[in-house]
Amino acid sequence: MSASHFMAIGNGDACDVGSIPVLPFDSFRDQVLQAIDEGAWIAAWPARPESGQRLRATAVLADTPRGALRLLSTRLPEAFQSLTPDCPQAHLFERELAEQWNVTPVGHPWLKPVRFHPPYSEGSHRSATSSVNPLLPGVTNFFQIEGHELHEVAVGPVHAGIIEPGHFRFLCHGEHVLHLEIALGYQHRGLERTLTGGPDKRTCHSIETAAGDTTIGHTLAYCQVLEALSECTVPLRAAVLRAIGLELERMANHTGDLGALAGDVGFFPTASYCGRLRGEFLNLTALLCGSRFGRAMLCPGGVRFEADPKRTDDFSERFEKTLSDLTSAVELLWKSPSVMDRFERTGTVSRQDALTLGLVGPAARACGIETDMRRDLPTGIYRFRSVPTATWHTGDVFARAFVRWIEIQRSAAFVRDQIKSLPASPLRENVDSPAPNKLAVSLVEGWRGAICHVAVTDATGHFAHYKIVDPSFHNWFGLTTAMREQEISDFPLCNKSFNLSYCGHDL
Repeated sequence: MSASHFMAIGNGDACDVGSIPVLPFDSFRDQVLQAIDEGAWIAAWPARPESGQRLRATAVLADTPRGALRLLSTRLPEAFQSLTPDCPQAHLFERELAEQWNVTPVGHPWLKPVRFHPPYSEGSHRSATSSVNPLLPGVTNFFQIEGHELHEVAVGPVHAGIIEPGHFRFLCHGEHVLHLEIALGYQHRGLERTLTGGPDKRTCHSIETAAGDTTIGHTLAYCQVLEALSECTVPLRAAVLRAIGLELERMANHTGDLGALAGDVGFFPTASYCGRLRGEFLNLTALLCGSRFGRAMLCPGGVRFEADPKRTDDFSERFEKTLSDLTSAVELLWKSPSVMDRFERTGTVSRQDALTLGLVGPAARACGIETDMRRDLPTGIYRFRSVPTATWHTGDVFARAFVRWIEIQRSAAFVRDQIKSLPASPLRENVDSPAPNKLAVSLVEGWRGAICHVAVTDATGHFAHYKIVDPSFHNWFGLTTAMREQEISDFPLCNKSFNLSYCGHDL
């Protein structure tokens, strides 16, 4: 990778928008592909119109081998050569660009909308139907294979219980799945556009609801963006409490997922216990801030709630009891042949496919890929206190479950150490107004994987553009890959082993 073509910044840092190199698209394409060949991956690819309505797109590459973020811009023409045939991890980013800005990545293999909303470039007065790029296939156009013995099974978007809306279409030969196509976007909220013009008193609340089960992860990413734009240094005590909250969120969701996986194969001892114990981790978060999901715990500049000695003593006692119960419940999984028979060799994703698709988080680590933003691009207390990366090599349901269990144990060791040695410092610092004409990037290792927030300020210091990339955005096609050559009855188990977010994807 030629360093001269990229602007390099640290995670949680900001730079002048004008200092980011702008290359003609062909050169931009070559440089991005070369960087990915050398180990970087696409964290975000936001675009926004500049003066004269020219569309400036900036690739944010996480160059984890070198511990840096690399930025490169181009001005997108109405039609440009797609990166996807050479770099499949770009496929969803290009579909998003096409939908939002009425541009066409020529040669994209399957250019469908991502969220099915009117293009940003057309304004809001036209209906979603009339505003869709005519080059994009409609929502009813699904991949097909001809053959009189083949059939399609459509599931959703309305599901039983409280699951969020999403459509799954299986192309099958008998019970054998040849292809799964996933259509989302049913609850698109226009969150990114709502954030434009901020920050204001509602911005943090909006961020907290980006994905409700990842409140702390997304809020931490937002806080780090705002702190970068205002050059605010977070007190050490606040940084530790933020990390404790983030790890509790990870442990709660991993516990819930292990219980749900047990339930999907009818192993009810672990399923029932983990359902309760997930609640115990949520209650520990509530002990710290009053909210089981961590609402209002974090704020730009630090945290809002103190952890006094009485509270930390109570926390430690309840924490150890929860871990003890969880160990007993989860160890039953690995000792039960019937469970292992269903977990092993089900929904396998190869290491090469995971790299090609740009998977993140436990889904990538289950394929043997050592990627973790806490280690690769650390911020806050993770710069001084590491959490060992948990990996497995088989890429199947078992691997995705077992990586979760290892992560729970390592997060527990981290929390146990940090809660006993909270540093003495203020809880927060004042945050000034964001600097004008800046771009800031923040990557946080949420429980599903890397969360990326990108903010661009205008000449007044307000958000000219705000981009959110939830880890689910990277990983949904991993579920599609996992279902190929599987029985259709394996879908609930494979789906739960990824447990991706609908609302975090739809925004």
